Amino acid sequence: MTTVTNLGFPRIGAKRELKRALEAYWSGESSAQSLQDTARALRARHWQLQREAGVDVPPSNDFSLYDQVLDAAFLFDAIPARYRALADADPLAGYFALARGVQRDGHDLHALEMTKWFDTNYHYLVPELQAGQGFALRGDKPLAEYREARALGIQTRPVLLGPVSFLLLSKTVDGSPALDLLDALLPVYVELLGALKDAGAEWVQLDEPLLVQDLDETARAAYVHAYATLATAPRPKVLLATYFGALDDNLPLAASLPVDGLHVDLVRAPEQLDAVIKALPAGRVLSAGLVNGRNIWRTHLDNALVLARYAHGHLGNRLWLSPSCSLLHSPVDLALETRLDDELRGWLAFARQKLQELRLLADAIDGAAHAEAGLAEARARIESRRQSPRVHKPAVAARLAALTPADAQRHSRYPQRHLAQAAALKLPRFPTTTIGSFPQTLEVREARARNKSGKLSDADYDAFLATQTEHCVRVQEQIGLDVLVHGEFERNDMVEYFGEQLDGFAFTRSGWVQSYGSRCVKPPVIYGDVTRPQPMTVRWSQYAQSLTDRPMKGMLTGPVTVLQWSFVRDDQSRAATCRQIALALRDEVLDLEAAGIGVIQIDEPAIREGLPLRRAQWREYLDWAVEAFRISASGVRDSTQIHTHMCYSEFNDIIHSVAAMDADVISIETSRSRMELLDAFVRFQYPNEIGPGVYDIHSPRVPDKEEMLALLRKAAEVLRPEQIWVNPDCGLKTRGWKETRAALDALVAAARQLREESADANAA
Repeated sequence: MTTVTNLGFPRIGAKRELKRALEAYWSGESSAQSLQDTARALRARHWQLQREAGVDVPPSNDFSLYDQVLDAAFLFDAIPARYRALADADPLAGYFALARGVQRDGHDLHALEMTKWFDTNYHYLVPELQAGQGFALRGDKPLAEYREARALGIQTRPVLLGPVSFLLLSKTVDGSPALDLLDALLPVYVELLGALKDAGAEWVQLDEPLLVQDLDETARAAYVHAYATLATAPRPKVLLATYFGALDDNLPLAASLPVDGLHVDLVRAPEQLDAVIKALPAGRVLSAGLVNGRNIWRTHLDNALVLARYAHGHLGNRLWLSPSCSLLHSPVDLALETRLDDELRGWLAFARQKLQELRLLADAIDGAAHAEAGLAEARARIESRRQSPRVHKPAVAARLAALTPADAQRHSRYPQRHLAQAAALKLPRFPTTTIGSFPQTLEVREARARNKSGKLSDADYDAFLATQTEHCVRVQEQIGLDVLVHGEFERNDMVEYFGEQLDGFAFTRSGWVQSYGSRCVKPPVIYGDVTRPQPMTVRWSQYAQSLTDRPMKGMLTGPVTVLQWSFVRDDQSRAATCRQIALALRDEVLDLEAAGIGVIQIDEPAIREGLPLRRAQWREYLDWAVEAFRISASGVRDSTQIHTHMCYSEFNDIIHSVAAMDADVISIETSRSRMELLDAFVRFQYPNEIGPGVYDIHSPRVPDKEEMLALLRKAAEVLRPEQIWVNPDCGLKTRGWKETRAALDALVAAARQLREESADANAA
């Protein structure tokens, strides 16, 4: 029988049970025991669901209360000194302090940095390491969860982040090479693997996703050394898991490591299969990632079966069938989507259905009688999508074909635009603004839900939104912000809101995926050609501007971010889909300008995460990504100021492309990194204006004026005073009004003091 396995399962729950349990615990409404009970119930449910879907060996230790990289850091006692006393006294409180920061009971701790997990929209916490530190096992999470499954009668394969990837995904606070710590870390892995073997684990999965990226000789040597060391001690069999791309030049390295199985991603890189089979040592298992763990379309099972049968012909029972990567990036169960029309629903597969697809492939290889009927049904669904008139629109193709280079160019260069904008906006030095959203309180969320359910009329809901918007404008005026926003109370999500108003998008009710911690998103489904039937944001931006004499920013989500944060159609290039979105947004930008909005922000927080994992492929992506942004922004007059926002991105390696976007103002996350991200602007003289964030909105702690002022002074060492804007790191929708008001009061006070210091310096 052909084995079906899985690399990881969504942890948040089909109905976001973990999110609710986490937030109840954080707010003090429930106990730690209640949180752990919910987590235990979810793990049991997910193991059973996977077994029922046909998985022979589900994973364990893929579950996390916040993040799997944070789990590894905590497990290996890689806890910075400032958190240690809290972690020792209360491990759960210490764990969440690393993730979220804490500002109570005598503790004032910043959270760890957070950044994107490869090219996904999942965020991981970046461990902090330093030269000479030690490691030790803290707790027994992998062992406990393995035993938990065994008690339910389910044999699992524990999942661990591999030692080399763990170090390379970390940062060292003293600039020392992280891989210098490998010899200190390996004994902890040896101890843990031995304990898992003693507990009865037959296999363990070591995730080494860095093997699909460019590696230098030091990293290659680290892999050789690490796995040679792990092979010398008692341990379960090891499945080395790679995903998100091809091994390419790292294939000989991966094949040479003394492990018992290798997982490869045959969705992102099906072309590598033949080379992998030839390189695989005799007796080694191949886990073939044949079903897309990152998207929601049904698998082209005929194509997958060709690959599976080819591999089976060479490997026999040494072939396992798997998703391409962990299903963390997929919603749980399509069965909950009872409101999607039958045609569209028939094109989709969520985590549960993906595992069923793998079982069907395995049954087809094994010659099961029912398999052909299942394959025929899948084939019909794929064909109906290919022929559906709702997918392809000739007018959209014609508009794309008519694009010229001039459509991606502003009328004038930045220096001329800067003069026109200064005259129109009349802003002070170090102008203050926010990134867009203001607190989405329980009252706001309940009103939205009541309106959607028909319990609150559209007229009453509009009156409620008008009241909220006016309150937001008045608060910003009282605080003294220079460029205001309307607060976005009408918006559910920065991508979903726009997708709901664009043709070519569909929406699920339960298609939740985890972004970070308890933060979940429900990505739109881009199934067809994209068009904008009517204006999307003009009404509320224009209303907000009518309430104040100060400049009001129009707020849009950029084309690359809409693309990256959606489930994107797989029947045409991502570049073509992105250009379609850009043209729709271009129409919106021009309508905002015509409505009297002189500042327009087009957020692109996802532009860095879209980078291919191999540098050789960057240029092609960056060319079309930058072009798409410029198409959306370039139709306006010189006096209209275009902003963009990027958060939790490393800019050093793409700074020239960021500059090529030619936004008048870019705002970026810098507070968690204590302005480290501005290093990119030391080596490259960024020509336009920059808002380095001084308030980490992803943490509940509230910085004071002096803390923000210190960050701004660091920024002033790198940037010219006339370049600097003062703003938070990101939107404020997840924060409460009390903390928001306190933080923004401090932000404005810091900006005013900096203006005074700058004026004094000029006078001197």
